[in-house]
Amino acid sequence: MAVNDAAPGSVLAVTAHPDDAELWMGGTLAWHARHAPVTIAVEKVDEQRAAEARSAAKMLGAGVEVVDRHREQDCVDLLCRLTPEVLVVHPRNDMHHDHRRVSEIALAAVTRAIIETGFPRRVYACDTYESWTLDGPFPGWVVVDVTKTFEIKLQALRAHRSQPLEHFVGMAERMGTSWGGRIGKPYAEAFQPIPVLGRLPATTCL
Repeated sequence: MAVNDAAPGSVLAVTAHPDDAELWMGGTLAWHARHAPVTIAVEKVDEQRAAEARSAAKMLGAGVEVVDRHREQDCVDLLCRLTPEVLVVHPRNDMHHDHRRVSEIALAAVTRAIIETGFPRRVYACDTYESWTLDGPFPGWVVVDVTKTFEIKLQALRAHRSQPLEHFVGMAERMGTSWGGRIGKPYAEAFQPIPVLGRLPATTCL
């Protein structure tokens, strides 16, 4: 399913590292941020990386929530305070152990937050390294056209100057063109819907 024209709702991205949001979903977050609040929740890091995260998020039009370490109750509190329409997390079978840990914590918080507030309405897993998980290719049943925001994504990714940018930017471009080719667009990002209390998203945008 290609997604590109509907007015997006608010988004909370719970990620393990400061550059994860830009790398895996930066184009989509930038698109959503034109219409609704977008927040990126990351774990506390050194000041250089924190400054990079703030700069990159600003480029996307997003806010940043820094936590000492993702914990279930903290995620519940954040979800209840922000009441995002959409929650985006790492795949539970991600190649990176930090991604798996954060995904488990965030997903454990979802049911409690929904029972208390009714939000988030929809939950998705983002893409991962070269679109490979521990169980094989990332499914990516929801593909978002990010052609109009792809340069913003790359600019935000390049704000993380302390990271191996040549590697990450190259990967972002390969994945962007690969998913874009599947929907006939120059660039795209992929997501996998996650059932929430037995329901899957029924929507024309994330």
